[in-house]
This record gives sequence, structure tokens and C-alpha cells, in this order.
Amino acid sequence: MVHFAKLPWRMIAIGLACCALISMAVILLLIANLPAVDQLRDVQFQIPLKIYTADYKLIAEYGDHRRTPIKLDQIPQKLKNAVIATEDHRFYDHPGVDLRGIARAFVALATKGTKEQGGSTITMQVARNFFLSRNKTYTRKINEILLALKIERELSKDEILELYLNKIYFGKRAYGVAAAAEVYYGTTVDQLTLGQIAVLAGLPQAPSAINPLKSPEGALKRRTHVLDRMRAAEYITNAEYIRANEESIDTVYHSRPIDVEALYVAEMVRQNMVEAYGEEVYDRGYQVFTTIDSNMQLAANHALTQSLLEYDQRHGFRGPLKNIALDDAADILEEIPSYNSLIPAVVSGKDSQHVVVRFKDGSEDHAQSQYPLKIGDVVYVTQSNNKWSVAQLPNIEGALVAISPHDGSIKALVGGFDHARSNFNRATQAARQPGSCFKPFIYATALENDYTPATIINDAPIMDDDPNNEDWRPQNHTREFYGPTRLREGLTRSRNLVSIRLLQSLGMEQTLDTMTSFGFNPASLPQGLSLALGTNTLSPLELASAYCIFPSGGYKIDPYLIQQIQDSHNHEIFAAQVPASKEQVLSAQSAYMITSILQDVVQNGGGRRAMRLGRHDLAGKTGTTNDQVDGWFAGYNQDLVVTTWVGYDDPKSTHEYGVSSALPMWVYFMEKALKNKPDSLQPQPPGLVTTRIDPKTGLLARPGQTDAMFELFRIGTEPKQVASESSSNPNQQLDDSLIEVDTLF
Repeated sequence: MVHFAKLPWRMIAIGLACCALISMAVILLLIANLPAVDQLRDVQFQIPLKIYTADYKLIAEYGDHRRTPIKLDQIPQKLKNAVIATEDHRFYDHPGVDLRGIARAFVALATKGTKEQGGSTITMQVARNFFLSRNKTYTRKINEILLALKIERELSKDEILELYLNKIYFGKRAYGVAAAAEVYYGTTVDQLTLGQIAVLAGLPQAPSAINPLKSPEGALKRRTHVLDRMRAAEYITNAEYIRANEESIDTVYHSRPIDVEALYVAEMVRQNMVEAYGEEVYDRGYQVFTTIDSNMQLAANHALTQSLLEYDQRHGFRGPLKNIALDDAADILEEIPSYNSLIPAVVSGKDSQHVVVRFKDGSEDHAQSQYPLKIGDVVYVTQSNNKWSVAQLPNIEGALVAISPHDGSIKALVGGFDHARSNFNRATQAARQPGSCFKPFIYATALENDYTPATIINDAPIMDDDPNNEDWRPQNHTREFYGPTRLREGLTRSRNLVSIRLLQSLGMEQTLDTMTSFGFNPASLPQGLSLALGTNTLSPLELASAYCIFPSGGYKIDPYLIQQIQDSHNHEIFAAQVPASKEQVLSAQSAYMITSILQDVVQNGGGRRAMRLGRHDLAGKTGTTNDQVDGWFAGYNQDLVVTTWVGYDDPKSTHEYGVSSALPMWVYFMEKALKNKPDSLQPQPPGLVTTRIDPKTGLLARPGQTDAMFELFRIGTEPKQVASESSSNPNQQLDDSLIEVDTLF
């Protein structure tokens, strides 16, 4: 052992000097390696990705950190006082390091031999949270002290406090006081009571152990401690102290309030953002503003839900989910998920007209039921107009897409009954045959090639000369043939044979080229005459995009969903640019004539159910594929194009035509989307003329002809010959047993 008393004083002095020099060198080295504090002036908080509608309604939030940065002047003074009193009561007096607190921590270390929490000022916590690890080492503590002193020299006290209150962790993924107020109390910081403020101010010390959701007793004890500190610092009066201590400690977890349910839209945006910016999108505070109209999206959600539940009801009850003892109801119902508007319940009673259903919380209510049920049957119920009714989870699926034909902005999109049940987006990912919804594009091609709405095509049997389709014998869905038929009538009545003969007359090569120019994927287009019946495959979004050609006056529209992206500082980093000039793929005259014909479909053809909306600006076409596997309706007015689809994910017959399955969804949507909006008719372009014709021959009507009708023609294509009185249009009937039926219409 070395006895310092026996060492020459010179050696002791030299040793002490060396230690001082070494310590100084270490400190200088640490100072040299300290991070630049100016980063804090433009700090990048970990803020989740948020997705909004065009009218600023929240659709979704993605990210592990729930944080909403706010300015210091937005935070109530009592909340600031509570934090200061609890965490660092000399915050505005010390230079970033509280020597008294460090001394207390050092004494605890010397007497107990443990490194306890203590001595860290708010500034030191800012240094640690932004720049350092949380490992309790001597080196980290020295760095923390040095960095705190540096921060205090470069930032004001208020700037430091603002950083702290936005950074600190409060448990349950809540970072910062604004997020904590939302998570624990479902409110904003300016609406917090003093008792709630005290709970939040106490959380940073141990966000899990004293969390009011997990440990109300611990949270209550900590709240009292915070209030004691506030009263001692004279931040609150004794009366305020008493009232705050009497507040209930109970709280519940509040998830981020979503304004509009649109998870299929949100997932499309999320994938797009990850592709564009990488995985960092989840914590960089990006704000994405979509083209979605919140009212239209709500209308789309309702339309799809209602139409699929009605379809399911038409096709019978598949039985209850299970039958249970009523004593077990709470536990069993807790395990059964809710979907969309459907909530699980158990039948606990019956009367002549209703059943009594019990929910997982033990409450009961009456529900209408068309199904035979027993006590203990577990079923789904749904509520409408404050009345419950028994329903079941549909096996059928559907999709709806609404697009503005002016610029391609997507106004509403639903990809299925419930995203939680299936995240497969049928609006964008399902490739299904469109059936007769595709026919307008064949007719549009004809109008571009000197055919007119009055051109006569023979509605008669046809045999495909393709050796691979030698058994193909298409027929109209009525199993009848109508002889010479005007193109307008052929499309309005969805005559299969007229469409096929028209395609045959046009030629496959020319038609396929035109379809490609319309935007259809060439790989999905069959090379045979079945194309006239819509045997190609496409998604509801692709079909809606193509239909935009008609109300837009012949221009091809590229649909888009993201309108604008902002960073965490609300600076615009992306804005959708609608092309100044668009590609015209169809003449304005042909587009107008197709719209005129499709208005006839709504007024006199398969779309007549839409007439209940009382509008005169609607045009559209139904579609049903072979064996009724897919049901469609594609329709529009001048401002909105909407497609609806109904079918099974595993293709099988729906046992309904599109007019019964898909059209009701379209009508439900349009009823709300166009409410209080005036008719929006497509303006007639120059170059067209209206002429009276004979409806049987398409020729000019005779003077005084009583059954004459008006028809549109491109100037120069109107008929020159007058119909004779002997003109006729006999129907041709064939033996149905000789014909294989093709019911795409």
C-alpha cells in the first residue's frame, strides 16, 4: 500500500496535475464529439403517416409513434407548471444542470451503491432523448451534462421546454403531451382538467408502472405527488388541489379518431408511399391528402354494405354461428369479431315479432328477424334508424369506384365488405369479365367508322368460324332473335347477336387497336368474337377509367388518388399535376352519341331502376357474365363515373343478373352522391344533326309518319333515302333446343 503521507509533496502535486490534465483532455474530447445542437431547431420528430380525404377528414394513421407536435403557446400553463414542478422545479433558474440534484444522486450512489434516477434536469432529458442512449453509464452521464450546458447556450428555455413536451414518452405509443391527451382522455390539451393534467405530468417517470389504464392505484398515488409539488410551488390553490384530488382516476384507451372509413383507399396510399419514400414514411410525419370526397366515400360504404346485406338476405339463412349457454355469452361473444356494421349477439328471448338479443357487455335489445332462431343462437345483428335486425356475414363480395371524368380524380372507392375480413382490394385487384358493360366500346368503335345509331344489324343466329370455338352458339338472354335492329336499339336492349355481328363487320384487328387506344390491356383482350360480349378481364377501376371517355368528350383519363403530400412542417413535397392536354381517343360526336344511347338504357332498358332517382342526366349499362358469375353496372353523368361489381372471390354463380345485384348498389350511391345537385348533362358538340327516321329501317321518316323518331347523326352520315310504307321488321324464331345459350348481357 502506498502511504501518501510519506510521498514528497512535489510528487503529489505532479500526480494531481496529471489527473487534472487527463480529465481536461477527456472533457475536451467529449466536447469535441458532442452533436450539433442546431439540429434541434429543425428537429425531425417521429410522427406517423397520416392520410386524409380531399376535405381534410382523417382516413388512417400508420406508425409506431403516436405524436402530434404542438407549439408551446398551445399548451395550457397549468400543464407546463405540472411538468416543471414534478420533473425540474428549478428549470428556469439553472444553466441546464442542477448541481443540487446531481449532488443528491451522488450521495445516493455513495451511500447505497446504486445508480438511481435523479439529478436529470429537463434540459438533460432533452439531451438524452434526442442524442444519447438510455444506458446508465458514467460516460453517458458526463455527455448528458456537457450537452445540456451546450443546449442552454444555444436555445432559449421555452424552446427547450417545447422540445421536451413534444418528445417525452407517456406510454401506450403516446409521445408528447398532445398525443397523451388524445390517448388517455380522448381530448386536446386545452380541454384537460387539473386532475388529468396531474396524471399526465406524472407519467414520464414510469409510463408503464403508473399507467392509469394498467395501474389505477399507482397512477392515483403519482397524481397526488404531482399535485403536492404544484401546491408547494404555489402553481395551484388549496381549493384546486382538493378538487383535483377528488376527480376519478378512471380512463380508457382512445384510439386515433378516424373520420371516414376507407381502409382500402388507405392501403393503396400506404403502399404507394412506401414505394416512393421507403419504410421511413411511418415516422417522418408525412401527410397525404387524397382525392377522396368524404361524403361520397361514406355513401359508397353504405351502398356496398346495404346491397350486399340485401343480396345475402334474398338467398336465405345459413344458420346461426353457434348455439351456447346464456351464462357463457359474455366470454364467447368477446371472441367473435365484428365486421363492418355487423355485431355479434346471442338470442336471449323471443316474442311474436322480434327476438331479444344480448350483447357482450350484457345489455339487451329487441331485433327484427326473418329467420327461425332459438334461445342461445349466436347471430350477427346490424342497426339502422336505431332499430336492430338479425343479419349474417355475406359470402358475396363487391366493389365500387367513383371517378371524376374531368381529371381522373378518384372520389370514392370500396374494395370489399370489410377490410378486416379480407384486405384484397376488388376495386383494383380483381380481374373479372365485364360482360355487356363492355359493349359500349364496340359500339363507339363503330360510330368512329361511319356507322350511325340508325345503322341496321341483323339480330340472327351466328356461328363462329374459329375452329377452336366450333361449339360456340351465342344467343340473346331472352333466347329470341329480333331480325334487323338499329344500333341504338341493339345496345339499349343489350342484344348479343347485334354486338357480335357488329364486331365481325368491324374486323378484329381494327377493333383491338381501338380498344388498346381506349386504355384496355391488350393481353386481356380475347382475339375472337366473344370480345363483343365482354369476355376480357379488367378491374372495376379500369372499367370506370374507360367509361370516363364518354362524358369527357372522348378523352382518355388516367385515374389518380393522391392529390398532395406534405412533410411534417406542412411543406408541400408533391402535388398531382393534371396534364394540360389529354389524349383524345374518341371523337366528341361519337362520345355524345354513346351517352345518348346509354341514357336510353337507363330510361328504357336494363338500367330503369335508376329512374327512381328522378334525374335525366344518367347514362349507364348493366353487365352479367356467363352463369351469372359477375354482376356489373357502369354509369355516369357529366361529373361522375361510377362502376359497381358484385360476385364471389372464388367465381361461381350469384344466381342474379347485374340489374338485381350491382345496379342497386349504384343507385344507393348515386342517391346520396348527387343529392341536391342539379342535372349535369353532356353538352352536344358541333358536327351533329338530329333527323327524323323510321324506327324499323333507320331510313328517313315519311312525311306524316306517326311512329317516326328523332336520331343523332354526324353531319354527312344522316340517311338520304326515305323509308317505304312496306318496310317491316319481322322477328325470326328458331328452335331453342338447337342453340347453346350465352347469357352475357
